[in-house]
Amino acid sequence: MKRFIEEKLKAWKDSKARKPLIVRGARQVGKTFTIKEFGKSSFPSLVIVDFERSRAVHSIFKDDLDPYKMVRELEVFSGQKIIPGETLLFFDEIQACKRALMMLRYIYEEIPDLHVIAAGSLLEFAINSLSFPVGRVTFEWMRPMSFREFLLAGGKEILVSNLPSVFRPEPISEILHHKILEELRSYLIVGGMPEAVKRYLESGSLKIVKEVHDDIVNSYIDSLVKYNKRTNIESLEHLMRSVPSNVGSQIKYTNLDPDRRIEVTKTSLNILENAFLANRIRATDVAGLPLGANESAKVFKAIFLDVGLMQNICGLDPMETINAADLTSVYRGAVAEQFVGQELLASGGSENYRLYYWSRMKKGSTAEVDFVISRSAKIYPVEVKSGSYGRIRSMHQLLNEYPQIEKGFVLSSDIHKSQSLKKLIFMPLYSDLR
Repeated sequence: MKRFIEEKLKAWKDSKARKPLIVRGARQVGKTFTIKEFGKSSFPSLVIVDFERSRAVHSIFKDDLDPYKMVRELEVFSGQKIIPGETLLFFDEIQACKRALMMLRYIYEEIPDLHVIAAGSLLEFAINSLSFPVGRVTFEWMRPMSFREFLLAGGKEILVSNLPSVFRPEPISEILHHKILEELRSYLIVGGMPEAVKRYLESGSLKIVKEVHDDIVNSYIDSLVKYNKRTNIESLEHLMRSVPSNVGSQIKYTNLDPDRRIEVTKTSLNILENAFLANRIRATDVAGLPLGANESAKVFKAIFLDVGLMQNICGLDPMETINAADLTSVYRGAVAEQFVGQELLASGGSENYRLYYWSRMKKGSTAEVDFVISRSAKIYPVEVKSGSYGRIRSMHQLLNEYPQIEKGFVLSSDIHKSQSLKKLIFMPLYSDLR
C-alpha cells in the first residue's frame, strides 16, 4: 500500500545535507514495513538491526560510541557489508537501545555518507530521557493512512485525482460526490491503521476490522505499561476510553477522569500524547501568527490517533455511519471532527504538526470554531458541521471580530453547488486542506 512518506524518504536519500533520519509515530502505523520496502527498492543493500528481537546486538553500543567500530561489528553481526552511499542501515525498535540513539550524532559527524534510518515503538519516551543532539538528526512523522492513501490502496486513483481543495473551490458533480462519500463512510469505520485497511480490502468484512481494532487497542495498553513502569494503569485505561468519547468537546482534566487527582490525569494524558495516541487541540487567539504564540493551557480539545479506533472504543455501531444521511451528525459530530483533525495532522497540522481551534469565553457569550489553520502566512478558520449560512454563529462572530481574516471554510456532507457566500467557502467534508 502506497504511503506518501515514501516521497519524503526519497528526497532525504538524495539530499546533500542529509542527516540520520528518525521516523516518529504510534505503534502499528506502518513504519517498519514502509522503511523496509523503501530500503529494498532504493538501495543496493539493506541492513536491518532490530534492537528488540536481537538483544545481543546491544553489546556493540555498550562501550565506545565509535561509528567505524560499530560498522565493522554490525557487518560481522549481520553477515552483510555496510557501504556508505550504497547501504541503508535501518535501526528498528531503537527505543530498546538508547546508546544506539546516541550513536546517531557520531554517524552524522564522522560517516555522513552512510544512510541511516531509525524507528521504533514509543520512541518519544527514549528521546525525552536523553540529552538529544539537536541539529544532528532529521525527523519525519508517520501517522495512520490518510483518506487519500486509503483510496489508493483500494485502487481508486480516479477519485484521488478528483478530490477537491478548499483553496481551489470548483463545482463537484453529483456522481463524483456520491462515489467519494461512499468511500468516506467505509474509511470512517475502518480508519487508517494499515492492518485494518489491508484486512478490509481483502475480506470486505467489518467484523474482521473490529477484531483488528480490538487487538491494536489491547496492545497499546500493554506496551505503555512495558515502557513506563511507574504508569498508573487504571488512569491510562480510563483515558483510552474517555479521550475518544470526548472528541469534539472542550475538555477540562476533571471531566476526563473525575475520580482521580488532576496531576495523575495530566501525567497519563502526556503519556498518551507522547505515544501519539492522543493529540491535544489547543485554544488560540487568531489575532496573528504564529498560532502557537497565543495558545491557552486552560482548556483544550483532543482527537484520538485514528477514526476507526475511535469509533471502536466508543462502541459505535458501524451501521450508524453507513446509514447516516449527514456524516457530521454521527456521534454528535465527533466522528467528522476526528476525521478532519486526523487529515490535518497527516498533512502537517494546523501549524508545525500541532492542531489549534478558536474559543471565545465571555460571560453570556461563548463561541467556538473547530479548527484554525495557518497556510501561506494567512489564518483560516475551519468549521465542521452541516447547516446554512445563517446557522454558523461562531464562524460569523470570529470573522466579525477579526476582519483581517479573508475567509473561513465550512465542511459538511453536502455537495454545495454554490460554494462561496461573502467570506465563507462551503466545501464537502473530504476536501483537501493542505
